[in-house]
Amino acid sequence: MSEFTHFNDQGRAKMVDITEKKETSRAATAQSSILVNEEIYLNITNHKMRKGDVLAVAQVAGIMAAKQTSTIIPMCHPLPLSGIDLSFEWKKRQNGYELSIQAAVKTKGNTGVEMEALTAASVCALTIYDMCKAVDKGMVIGATFLKEKTGGKNGDYHRTAIPSTEL
Repeated sequence: MSEFTHFNDQGRAKMVDITEKKETSRAATAQSSILVNEEIYLNITNHKMRKGDVLAVAQVAGIMAAKQTSTIIPMCHPLPLSGIDLSFEWKKRQNGYELSIQAAVKTKGNTGVEMEALTAASVCALTIYDMCKAVDKGMVIGATFLKEKTGGKNGDYHRTAIPSTEL
């Protein structure tokens, strides 16, 4: 089983040894979304949610999640993250309002930050759901995906087609 880097000689899962990998600058951007009704959209954008500033709390939650990725994803290496940024964009949809969430994460190390970016975007969407569920539990968290990554031995990746987020 030596060709499988995530399994030991007994065929059991292991954390990959990255000791010999070259340290390089690495970055990843992930995206997620959440579809909300008009009442939630207006409450968020007018800062009227009873639990507080939804996007500010969600942004901090996403940052905290990126920093804790290795504690919740079993085979992820703990990384010294050098930058985390989350941004938001609203789009009117036929059946509500979609909030697109982008998480950008950077490090200088010997493994990538794709999981940290994906975790940040996911937890950000989950936090928005949590803060708004008293108004409507029918919100829908949309596709979560890696948009791009740079650095590392496998080179850069840039998604050429964005998955449909029409919910």
